[in-house]
Amino acid sequence: MGTPLTCEDLHIKISGLRGEIHHLQDAVVSHAVIDQAIGVVMAVGGLGPDQGIEVLTAVSRRTDIGLRAIAGLLVDWAATGRLPDDLRQALNTALVDAGSDVTEHTPAVGGSTAVHWRGKLEVA
Repeated sequence: MGTPLTCEDLHIKISGLRGEIHHLQDAVVSHAVIDQAIGVVMAVGGLGPDQGIEVLTAVSRRTDIGLRAIAGLLVDWAATGRLPDDLRQALNTALVDAGSDVTEHTPAVGGSTAVHWRGKLEVA
């Protein structure tokens, strides 16, 4: 049987475990937001899941904004209809590059209709 842990050892161990829990909670939230953003991209671009993550990653690279932050902005766009112009342009370019050729109205986005056709993405 090993040496019993001291009170200080237990505090250190508890602190480390709390840090791990916090990290795991952040990862779960981050993953959920990224998954939601992939769904937004798939819906807007008429793409499959693999293409959705490729578009999301391409937008992150083009804008030099982290993937989680881009994902949050796209999820917010789905709720509010507002998307910064530079992000809108990067998304449009990534959708075209991914082969998206949607020429129909997507479902309502934040009370307005998002319209996408090859070469243009806007909220009407």
